[in-house]
Amino acid sequence: MDSETDEYHFDDLRLAIGRLARRIRLERVGDDVTDGQLSVLFSLWKDGAQTLGSLSERERVTPPSMNRTVNALVEAGLALRSSTPEDGRKVLIEATDAGAEIARETKRRRVAWFARQVNELTPQERAALEAAAPIMQKLADS
Repeated sequence: MDSETDEYHFDDLRLAIGRLARRIRLERVGDDVTDGQLSVLFSLWKDGAQTLGSLSERERVTPPSMNRTVNALVEAGLALRSSTPEDGRKVLIEATDAGAEIARETKRRRVAWFARQVNELTPQERAALEAAAPIMQKLADS
């Protein structure tokens, strides 16, 4: 293959990954919660309370952008801000019970949908997906 053909081949893969990600995102609760807000809720639910800076880094957005996202979550009753015991000036953001429930139920729905789809694949297709998982994670983390 020449490099132009490779680029088209990789573009097909990129498009398929994007379509799959969009399809998975449809399995959710909280229609009034944006994808960005939901991603922050997942982080807070999974990893616990975090600073605005750590959330910004994790989500790869600017602190002002993350502040807007967190403000929306706080206003919706899905997250709380609190001062740390060690330093009253340092603010931690954590999911409320309602925010954690949205994250938990969305994850449950997404896992169930994905499991149904994967179970329809052949054993060879499932093995290929399993082998590709660490590579996909490496690309996602880059």
